Amino acid sequence: MVTQVLNLIFGSKNDREIKALRPVVDQINGLEAGLAPLSDQALTDKTQDFKKRLEAGQTLDDILPEAFAVCREMSRRTLNMRHFDVQLIGGMILHRGRIAEMKTGEGKTLVATLPVYLNALEGKGVHLITVNDYLAKRDAQWMAQLYHALGLSTGVIQHDASFIYDPTYEASDKRLQHLRPCTRPEAYRADITYGTNNEYGFDYLRDNLVVTDLSQCVQRDLNFSIVDEVDSILIDEARTPLIISGPTDQTTDLYYRINAIIPQLKAEQDYTIEEKTKTASLTEDGNARVEKLLGVDNLYDPAHMDMVHHVVKALQAYTLYKRDVDYVVKDGEVIIVDEFTGRLMPGRRWSDGLHQAVEAKEGVKIANENQTLASVTFQNYFRMYNKLSGMTGTADTEAAEFAKIYNLDVNVVPTNRQMIRQDYADVVYRTEKEKFEAIVEEIKECHERGQPVLVGTISIEKSEKLAGLLNRNGVKHNVLNAKQHEREAEIVAQAGRKGSVTIATNMAGRGTDILLGGSPEFMYKQVLYRDESIPESRKLEIFEEIRSDCEKNKQEVLTAGGLHILGTERHESRRIDNQLRGRAGRQGDPGTSRFYLSLQDDLMRIFASERVSQLMLKLGMEEGVPIEHGMVTRAIANAQKKVEAHNFEIRKQLLEYDDVMNKQREVIYRHRRAVLNGDNLTNDLHDMINSSVE
Repeated sequence: MVTQVLNLIFGSKNDREIKALRPVVDQINGLEAGLAPLSDQALTDKTQDFKKRLEAGQTLDDILPEAFAVCREMSRRTLNMRHFDVQLIGGMILHRGRIAEMKTGEGKTLVATLPVYLNALEGKGVHLITVNDYLAKRDAQWMAQLYHALGLSTGVIQHDASFIYDPTYEASDKRLQHLRPCTRPEAYRADITYGTNNEYGFDYLRDNLVVTDLSQCVQRDLNFSIVDEVDSILIDEARTPLIISGPTDQTTDLYYRINAIIPQLKAEQDYTIEEKTKTASLTEDGNARVEKLLGVDNLYDPAHMDMVHHVVKALQAYTLYKRDVDYVVKDGEVIIVDEFTGRLMPGRRWSDGLHQAVEAKEGVKIANENQTLASVTFQNYFRMYNKLSGMTGTADTEAAEFAKIYNLDVNVVPTNRQMIRQDYADVVYRTEKEKFEAIVEEIKECHERGQPVLVGTISIEKSEKLAGLLNRNGVKHNVLNAKQHEREAEIVAQAGRKGSVTIATNMAGRGTDILLGGSPEFMYKQVLYRDESIPESRKLEIFEEIRSDCEKNKQEVLTAGGLHILGTERHESRRIDNQLRGRAGRQGDPGTSRFYLSLQDDLMRIFASERVSQLMLKLGMEEGVPIEHGMVTRAIANAQKKVEAHNFEIRKQLLEYDDVMNKQREVIYRHRRAVLNGDNLTNDLHDMINSSVE
């Protein structure tokens, strides 16, 4: 009650914190006129000046206004982009070790350059962490021009290579322009290093498996990191620890043997499944049937305990893990699909024999069982940084978890222009068939009037089903899911063209702006990529033609109502739905959004069916007629909150287990490094022996 009264009088805590940063913004703006007349070299020399002042005892906060002003001025010259006032606020929030929630299209990539530049001046290294290799490479190439002009070096770490930004280097592959191959340590020793969360985590584990020479380690001390799409990395991916494993001597014969009997078991009679927790268990009849099929007397005899575990995993593989939803089969391999982004995760495997059970089910070669050599959770890895911050369009719904697990506060940054997108209430149909028929009709209407549509689905299977329906109705469209991963950015960048229809699995394509009328830069790059013989004299003319076409196209899209977001299902997490909605209405553009649901959707069926079904009966429901009611929307939101709370518990439990491991990990890794460093450990060893004896 007290908080509500204070909010009414003084504004919310977030508003007060944002307001407190305004004087610093004014100070930065006041420096702009004095920097404009300086030469590029004089601006670059400011970097050395800042470094000397830090060595003399000044703090980063002391030089922040000047450093931000210098970075903004150099950005205007090199990138032709000047930071807005709200972007300066976002930069200050990141520098303070917090999360900046900024809507889609507010320029988070540019915001990061301010705290990155400021913190890189200490010379201890800054890590910018993104969700995939494409974004790490793209953002590094894009922003390294600015850092280079300011006298700082930029490295990039990828899954299978490392690069350093070098403007004189001409790569044969145009996509790697100005990225010169280098060693892993060289990329980490750069002032600023771009890479993915997986690569940073695995490099940390590999460094601590070095057995002969510390010089083989690649990472420096973990100083400051900015996590892009922080909710995706620190929340969604935090349920799965990073594991480096090695092969064991166990054979894969048992997987084939168990796989042969699973189709002979009957649901409910022989086994039960729990969809909420993705678990399966045998009934008493099922135990007897499995014993008979496998030819063993007692399944729970210690000699056969392995079989019980294998049977349960095989049941999970058959009943709970679906092809083109949870995984795809590509080139004879089972590859996991990230449930939050819809992206493929090559190299990642389910643990505890589940991956082998899925391989047996799909009839592909079963990889040997592995043993864990080293592991770490993302929670414990990122908490090792001296200062951690992050940015995303959707963090506020998970603010409690960020505060509890990572000690990170969330600040919601106001938009540069007012948000005018119109969000319509959800419509709910009785069956999935009725829902899809209505979706196709709405897409056809938008397509005919030239309004671009971005359709969000929650699985590859559903996106391909909808694509088939659109094909039958003669609606031209693009499908963006894990199978089109390589074309992701290209498809998303053009999703704002007049009349375009784009089907996206979840939020594949995050990190690429949807510009109404299309992106002239992407279209220009495509033209150059297709025809390398275009003379230099023609290039500017071609770009201007493309830009003019995009501008004309944009005006037609604005007349049609801007981008329309159509969600085909509610996700387990409200945040994922908000990400989808957030793709429309960027930078004050018009736009609309609506979610279509049915009682047969997974979320409704598993978590909300009873409550919503009762509401449906009260409100009266006929075939093909949807229900659009606030009570239904609230019931669905409550179901999502329940799932979010359940998933938070899973992550919290994983962390509690790993906290114990982490204490051991810290001690053992510290001692390993000391041994490799040749330190005298006599006293430490005596203490360890004495405490063990005690």
